[in-house]
Amino acid sequence: MKKKTIIIFNIIAVISIIIFSMAIAPKTLQNDTFYTIKIGEFILENGITMQDPFSWHENLAYTFPHWAYDVAIFLIYNLGGQFGIYLSTMILSAILGLTIYFTNCKISKNRLVSFIITLGAMYLLRAYVAARAQLVTFILFALTIYFIEMFLQTKKKRYALFLIIIPIIIANVHLAVWPFYFVLYLPYIAEYIISLLRNSDVKFFKFKLNRLKRKVSKLPEEKIKELELDKKEERLNSKIEKCIRRHERMQENPYKIKIEKNSAGKWLIVIFLICTLTGLLTPVGDAPYTYLVKTMQGTTTQSINEHLPLTLAQNKEFMGVIVAFLILLVFTDTKIKLRDLFMVGGLLLLAFETRRQVSMFVLICSIILNKLVSQLFDKYDPEGCKTVIKQLVKPLRNSINYVFNYFYKCMAV
Repeated sequence: MKKKTIIIFNIIAVISIIIFSMAIAPKTLQNDTFYTIKIGEFILENGITMQDPFSWHENLAYTFPHWAYDVAIFLIYNLGGQFGIYLSTMILSAILGLTIYFTNCKISKNRLVSFIITLGAMYLLRAYVAARAQLVTFILFALTIYFIEMFLQTKKKRYALFLIIIPIIIANVHLAVWPFYFVLYLPYIAEYIISLLRNSDVKFFKFKLNRLKRKVSKLPEEKIKELELDKKEERLNSKIEKCIRRHERMQENPYKIKIEKNSAGKWLIVIFLICTLTGLLTPVGDAPYTYLVKTMQGTTTQSINEHLPLTLAQNKEFMGVIVAFLILLVFTDTKIKLRDLFMVGGLLLLAFETRRQVSMFVLICSIILNKLVSQLFDKYDPEGCKTVIKQLVKPLRNSINYVFNYFYKCMAV
């Protein structure tokens, strides 16, 4: 497909996503927003005191869990009032939509499917688009998946640097979800460990072979022939070759689950460990490590709607997403990477445990769904999406050519 066609389609997609993302941003403000404004004002005037400034009780401890966002919202309100906050919400919503779209495009390469799934994801996330810190962390989590995938593909250091910067921002913008940042690493780390264990039989036979060779090197030829050690060596070599061929066949044509071994996996573990220290880079002490644990203790969460278990009968849209995954995985021959299967399964479990995690499932798993759908089109109709893109772009491209030709003629005269 021509580069000009891709550029024009990207322009159409970007404008459409921006318009749609801004349209779903609510004009009314939540009660939390007004509290956020006052907290931001208090921080600028008094600093982070670690005490609740608006409580009836004196010296009541308060964590300031999203102090940086509170300050930013107060400054925006100070400049533009409620309309300024509404405008900032629309901008962040548009940035979220564009982040999901370009992440999908970079990972799956299918722009049409990426565009459609991005619009679907933003539609499902519409209830979570609000003037709250979570909107910023949605963007950061989508970028986390992008940087992890790019780091595994290219092994470039700049992606590692971005992965270290993101948890620092989260720890200051919305520390309640700081631990979730590390959840996103777990499927990748698990796949890397399993890929190492998968070749354990080859390593075992090689170990036995090396031990046998050391033994043979110390014995005379008569003893070697007597013990038939040369035949044992041949049998071990044969077993090693069979194991290697079996693994190669499974790698080239897996039944349903693909296990990728990537040498960058060990460096991803190093980045993971380094990022565990980023929770210290915040003025609220050890809160990134303790805040979530403390808030989940007791019975308070049982009275908060977003912390209650998910009921599918009350969320038919989410049920539709689950059905889409089941159809692709059960009734088609698409293959899923082990890390993606772990990610879908883990986030689905979290979503059933507490309905607030539905947003995380939609955000992260829309990228995985995009991979599966794109894989299906690439196998059965590789030119279909390209044809649709050309037909969508054709009217706009003809209009652009007409305008350029018109001005060219005017200049020639």
